[in-house]
Amino acid sequence: MGTTTIIFLAILVALAVFATVLYNRLVTLRNAIGNAFAQIDVQLKRRYDLIPNLLETVRKYLQHERETLEAVTAARSAAQTAAGVARQNPASAGAVSALGTAEGLLGGVLGRLMAVTEAYPELKADQTMRELAEELTSTENRVGFARQSYNDTVLDYNNAAGQFPANLVARLFGFEPAAMLQSTQSVAERQAPRVQF
Repeated sequence: MGTTTIIFLAILVALAVFATVLYNRLVTLRNAIGNAFAQIDVQLKRRYDLIPNLLETVRKYLQHERETLEAVTAARSAAQTAAGVARQNPASAGAVSALGTAEGLLGGVLGRLMAVTEAYPELKADQTMRELAEELTSTENRVGFARQSYNDTVLDYNNAAGQFPANLVARLFGFEPAAMLQSTQSVAERQAPRVQF
């Protein structure tokens, strides 16, 4: 074997080792996205479990606010469905985007529900309602922190997969960019809900 052949083989081995290291880093980062989403999923489940209790407490006071209660129930169901789809593939841009949209709708109708409850002093004074509202606020904060962690993880992954030479390995092995969770999608969704009596 000649010196040229040995040098050529050494370069090939070095490139293979380098590509393997890049591949393993991308796999690790993609798995971190799954873990970060799992943290969001835990908080979303907690939120979804609180909503029926909140609705039941509110229902006895707000008999004539049926439309608001039904909107919360429908938004919760849509958000749970979107979370189930995103849970299957947390790096899927479409699934995460659909979850963000569904969560935005749920947040809007929950905000509207909480605004409506302010108009009922006896409901505001109800101990169960206060506890549930406090628990929901705490859960919303946890969801926010989990989303931030998820988005930080997605940013790390997308940066790693988009930088040269890792982008060559990413394209070769099908590492698609991951989507960030966004709390609002449009200017209309960013506006606070208006309550009219």
